[in-house]
Amino acid sequence: MVVDASDLRHLRRCVELAAEGLRAGDEPFGSVLVDAEGEVRAEGRNRVAGGDRTRHPEFELARWAADRMTPEERATAVVYTSGEHCPMCAAAHAWVGLGRIVYVASSRQLSQWLADWGVPPPPVRALPINEVAPGVPADGPVPELVDEVRELHHRLHHGDAH
Repeated sequence: MVVDASDLRHLRRCVELAAEGLRAGDEPFGSVLVDAEGEVRAEGRNRVAGGDRTRHPEFELARWAADRMTPEERATAVVYTSGEHCPMCAAAHAWVGLGRIVYVASSRQLSQWLADWGVPPPPVRALPINEVAPGVPADGPVPELVDEVRELHHRLHHGDAH
């Protein structure tokens, strides 16, 4: 896995978006969609607190890209995210033909943290991206930022979201 300074810059923005989500009373996940020229085309954070558990930023960015980018643009785009895509988001990413994914914390890491904290598992099994979407290039976890993401999730599950 090769993560360069540009990747880290975008991943840091994902962590900022995740923190923003947490401050807004939501789960701490953030994502950024970047085109082949390195321009940020869209970004988002989790919005599941309103009751729609499909409002993940990776899913929203896939839909945004399908509506606003050509297939060629989507294929060369990169989705950066604070946490590895869940199966729903990995499938959406693959179905719309987006390119590389770079994530800070893996599903395995998040699952382990939640288990360590006694948090019940979600209704959908956490799977690595490539078990759901084998053709999608995926890089992560990124050790430089994992502790920050872990801390956001710790705050969510231990009542210190602000």
